[in-house]
Amino acid sequence: MKLVAIVLTLNEAQHLPRCLASLEGVVDRVLVADCFSSDDTVRIAQEQGAQLVQREWVNYATQFNWALTQLDEDTDWVLRIDADEYLTPDLAVEIQESLPGIGPEVDGVFCDRRMTFQGRMIRFGGVFPVRVLRLFRYGRGECENRWMDEHIKVAGPTVDFKGELIDDNLNSLTWWTDKHNHYACREAVDLLNLEYAFMPHDSVARLHGGSQAGVKRWLKEEVYARLLGGFRAFIYFFYRYIIRLGFLDGQAGTAFHFLQGFWYRYLVDAKVAEVKRYMCTHCCDVTTAIEQVLGIRVK
Repeated sequence: MKLVAIVLTLNEAQHLPRCLASLEGVVDRVLVADCFSSDDTVRIAQEQGAQLVQREWVNYATQFNWALTQLDEDTDWVLRIDADEYLTPDLAVEIQESLPGIGPEVDGVFCDRRMTFQGRMIRFGGVFPVRVLRLFRYGRGECENRWMDEHIKVAGPTVDFKGELIDDNLNSLTWWTDKHNHYACREAVDLLNLEYAFMPHDSVARLHGGSQAGVKRWLKEEVYARLLGGFRAFIYFFYRYIIRLGFLDGQAGTAFHFLQGFWYRYLVDAKVAEVKRYMCTHCCDVTTAIEQVLGIRVK
């Protein structure tokens, strides 16, 4: 059995050594798909024995699906892991011991993912742990073609592992807010596409019999997206922080739930509104407005 991990990178010298260390003895090979990093990412990847390929960035989905085409044909399983994530020891052992025994009818494996923010593990708010499909058979899975919040999709049966994957980004809050400002542009594109259908709609959304990710995506597309822009951000924050006890995550948790649960989602709605205003004032179509306002070319 040959298991290959794919790691997408752009200036991840701070995180990559920890990520690669967690993969030692678990995967047979690591493919680092780099977006021409200017720090020591390339050197670290090469020194740690990873295969390095480079390509200009479009979005996560296209980069990851391109990386899949760089794998050898004798690959059996693929592990998707971000540079700022790492496997817990329990998950590493579970992959080593259980993956080889999974029947050929199974296409993918779910595990739990948790996140830290400003050094604190987020335990409340109903956000984590979240079930994610990060292991899948080569040739039977790919990343959703979306601009934001991408998931791996497979057609066949899946199984669950009990181990956890930890997302622990060590960058500053300034870096985090800047990154989420860019994320907001990408998520605005997906919300606008739900309304204007200017590109294919690729989604794992499924209410009945779906995975946790599928149910959450259905709620986001069929319920949240239909609520009034701006107001829905407040409702979501209230649900997370009050009803799901997000305030119990302490000072760092309060910052996380406010910034990620309200500020970020309000920013997305504000960007959607800005694109629509541009369409009205300049009498143009949505894709032109997106390019002019958000700087994203979708066609």
